Amino acid sequence: MENVLTVQNVSFSYRNKYQTVNAVKRADCSFERGKAYAIVGKSGSGKTTLLSLLAGLELPGGGTILFDGKSTQEMDRDAYRRDNAAVIYQNYNLFPLLTVMENVLYSMKLKGVPNKEAKERAEKELAAVGITPDQFKRFPPQLSGGEQQRVAIARALAAGNEIILADEPTGNLDEGNSEQVVDILLRLAHEENRCVIIITHDAEIAARMDAIYTMRDGVLEGNQENEQ
Repeated sequence: MENVLTVQNVSFSYRNKYQTVNAVKRADCSFERGKAYAIVGKSGSGKTTLLSLLAGLELPGGGTILFDGKSTQEMDRDAYRRDNAAVIYQNYNLFPLLTVMENVLYSMKLKGVPNKEAKERAEKELAAVGITPDQFKRFPPQLSGGEQQRVAIARALAAGNEIILADEPTGNLDEGNSEQVVDILLRLAHEENRCVIIITHDAEIAARMDAIYTMRDGVLEGNQENEQ
């Protein structure tokens, strides 16, 4: 397998009201296509900051993050997120005034996908995550939390993003829905050759990933391979 994301000696600091926070300290790691990763750690350990750096939402204060060998500092980071790296959030981040179908079509419209192709792709990906045709015209508030999260995943899939970055994607879900969402994310890695990176507090979810990175006080500790 090949590395799609490489983190080289990356550090990141920010200033809050009271102090400078060294959120990430000289991190080194790499992520491959076809694998699912967990990044675990206590609140405030720096894991969400690392995810933001991987998504290009922030730039490293030191070091480099490479996507297929190209630094995020040298690319159009809006285009990178649109075309390559999708972020899935704990609170779903769906547009409440757009229907399920319109939410999934939105990212493809940004990429200029023709309407017919976009609709066919949206229907396919919604079906793949268990959303039924009678739900396509519903609005997100009319769905359960688990259904909304699956729509958010379908939106990322339909856009064709090969990197899926998920920040506590099961944080608002019950056990049954959590398992379904994790099953979908694992399938994306293992069957569709995507790189899936999940931030999680849940040890059981982390144990299902192919590998685990742990963050403690901004320090990223080694890649622990899980035995499947």
